[in-house]
Amino acid sequence: MELPKEHKEYKKGFVTIKGARQNNLNNVSLEIPRDALVVFTGISGSGKSSLAFGTLYAEAQRRYLESVSPYARRLFNQMPIPEVDEIEGLSPAVALQQQRGSGTTRSSVGSVTTLSNLLRMLYSRAGDYPKGQPLLYADSFSTNTPEGACPECHGLGKVYQVTEESMVPDDTLTIREKAIAAWPTAWQGKNLRDILVTLGYDIDIPWKDLPQKDRDWILFTEEQPKVPVYRNLNREEVQIALEQKSEPSYMGTYTGAKKHVLHTFSNTQSKLMKERVKKYMLSKECPACHGKRLRKESLSVKFAGYDIAEISRLPLKKLYSIFLPYSDGSALELNKLSEKHQEKGIVAQRIAEDLIGRVSVLLELGLGYLSLERSTPTLSPGEHQRLRLATQVRSNLFGVVYVLDEPSAGLHPADTKALLKTLDRLKASGNSLFVVEHEIDVIHQADWIVDVGPEAGEGGGEILYSGPPGGLKNIERSKTGIHLFNKNSFEKTQIRKPETWLKLSGVTRNNLEDLEISFPLRTLTSVTGISGSGKSSLVSQVLVDLMNQHLGNKTSSEDELDEASQQNPIETLQGEIIAGAEMIQRMIVVNQKPIGRTPRSNLATYTGLFDVVRKLFASTELAKSRKYTAGRFSFNVGKGRCPNCEGEGFVMVELLFLPSVYAPCPVCEGSRYHKETLEVTYREKNIAQILDMTVDQASSFFEDEDRVKRPLQVLQEVGLGYLRLGQSATELSGGEAQRIKLAKELQRANRGNTLYILDEPTTGLHPTDVEKLQIQLTKLVNAGNTVIVVEHDMQIIAASDWVIDVGPGAGDEGGKVVVAGTPETVAKNKQSKTAPYLHQTLYGQY
Repeated sequence: MELPKEHKEYKKGFVTIKGARQNNLNNVSLEIPRDALVVFTGISGSGKSSLAFGTLYAEAQRRYLESVSPYARRLFNQMPIPEVDEIEGLSPAVALQQQRGSGTTRSSVGSVTTLSNLLRMLYSRAGDYPKGQPLLYADSFSTNTPEGACPECHGLGKVYQVTEESMVPDDTLTIREKAIAAWPTAWQGKNLRDILVTLGYDIDIPWKDLPQKDRDWILFTEEQPKVPVYRNLNREEVQIALEQKSEPSYMGTYTGAKKHVLHTFSNTQSKLMKERVKKYMLSKECPACHGKRLRKESLSVKFAGYDIAEISRLPLKKLYSIFLPYSDGSALELNKLSEKHQEKGIVAQRIAEDLIGRVSVLLELGLGYLSLERSTPTLSPGEHQRLRLATQVRSNLFGVVYVLDEPSAGLHPADTKALLKTLDRLKASGNSLFVVEHEIDVIHQADWIVDVGPEAGEGGGEILYSGPPGGLKNIERSKTGIHLFNKNSFEKTQIRKPETWLKLSGVTRNNLEDLEISFPLRTLTSVTGISGSGKSSLVSQVLVDLMNQHLGNKTSSEDELDEASQQNPIETLQGEIIAGAEMIQRMIVVNQKPIGRTPRSNLATYTGLFDVVRKLFASTELAKSRKYTAGRFSFNVGKGRCPNCEGEGFVMVELLFLPSVYAPCPVCEGSRYHKETLEVTYREKNIAQILDMTVDQASSFFEDEDRVKRPLQVLQEVGLGYLRLGQSATELSGGEAQRIKLAKELQRANRGNTLYILDEPTTGLHPTDVEKLQIQLTKLVNAGNTVIVVEHDMQIIAASDWVIDVGPGAGDEGGKVVVAGTPETVAKNKQSKTAPYLHQTLYGQY
């Protein structure tokens, strides 16, 4: 694309891209300025990420890796070479992408920001030691090292106990009636009961009537005797069979109940199994370290009156106030210290200065409510990206291209202001900022806009505009321009008055204390507030838990288990539902967790439409003649899939001094299937060609097949028509995964009286796609359901029937209901940080 005339003089300061064809990019060429905030816009799936990350960042990384030694290159995760003819003027690049479920429970805010390293050095070199205690190295203050971790709990802060009470919750039951709840179900449980019969135990009297020594052996023995098992014989008949040395059904090995629980917990790969046995393990605070996870020697060292575990639990805002006097020397008065203490004082001042510098950036980004010990899996993608952004600001690099993926994701408009200040600091330091973004407030601040579109998928991949923001106003095909320059006041299409309420009382969790809250039923409610105010604690944790209890949902989905197993222990839930729960028959929680953890999982398999498609292929004449069942058309099953790549579609190529690369399978050419499977066609298309179709293409192809057409239609309605049916689940964004889950629910027959809970469903959505989502949420409510969303998008909030604003601040300064009412009522509230932005949306933008 040619530059506007008035910008020709900046030619030297531009990055020039020629012939970019990555993914759906249609051989595009353009020039974008360096040392500027360049925002890439366009509807979801238009190709903006393909341009920013798949082309610009991938090429910058490739060039950097070309400059390092072959040996060092093996240590990097190398991106594929982008499809582009030429890029000129590109500087080294740093990518800050959205990360979901990143890190382990041992990864924390402190480790991501490197603040924990500073603290450990501070306590080692400048801490107050008890008299006579030798100096400890920095490693002794880490819970992840043998030198630092508490030997009792191995740095976990809690110990697990398996007791008779935990394994046998009802001692009035007999062993045959499954008194030992901790034992496996189905055949293995019966096997263990049959072995006890052989060993002479009575499994038909109540557990409480068994002698204590028998109970102890059954539960806690380490012995594993191997004995003959006689199926379907009673105790007396088994004894006779033993005396007569009759042929047994099989030989069985006994395992004590406690041994089974601990072995399963330690070794199973199944999260469901792990969660099942975890119920029989009583978790309690470690008696040695009292939950602080460190050795007593490490905890005896203090600074400013705190041990390192205590100081790591404080909000960053409090941490800042503690270290500020040390950073400027006012807390030390070095000239009055002895020579020995002067050295400690200088160390304390130097480290405090660095710490204050790093923490101040985090506070500017609105993260003052986080603590250093906060586990990274409990952070939102937006929080995680801002932590890494703060680290980059502190690094003071010059001449770098920063490529950011929706940095405003999950941010309240008040927090977006702070984000923009931080981006300005990076730009002022002589860096270039290439930002993929949908948030109108961020787009308004751009020096340069690259608008990609006009549609998604094959209908996109074209540069509609590249230039200063004002010029986008004249681009009729741009969907971004319509929203960017819209000055019309908001029009509400439908007004619903709440009549019945779901009422919660005494809600206490995280920063929520003894809260009374009411959610209107059969309406759309938005729960708002700045990041860290407590809205997700209220809705996604407390409300979900209380409703699960009421509905008797004792089992969790894999998604929920993954989160539960990673999160830090949350304070004991307090609160109860005091009214309205009887009006709700089902609850659906639609979150942004991935729809699958492996490349084998995809949109077609998750929504269930692939089952129907495979049956259609199995019903063809050729499939019938070959006796192919629907299973033959799965790439996960041996007979139908390509034997070389086992249905993956690609193979790993080992390179001696270079990173391993993935190439399309030479046998199936990436189709995933056995050649004989591909010979079967349905309306002249084989199964691999079907998976390669977009939702829009498949919707036309299956026009007359209702069972396939219906789920495809719903996917189109939520704005996902551009996705391919076989697109790997691991390639989907959190917003796309959430909309696929929503589509799966929408295609079911709607019975009404369902509670839908969505956590920031507009994340990653262009305003045009937000409108599509809004239509679907309205449909749900009109069908007699209740929809509650945690949301920052003012369009959704303004269109809600009811708004609950939580805050007013974050962390300790939040956790209260600031105002609850119609959007118009909330917009007038002087204490609400949401009100000014909502008022702007309701009564005229910009």
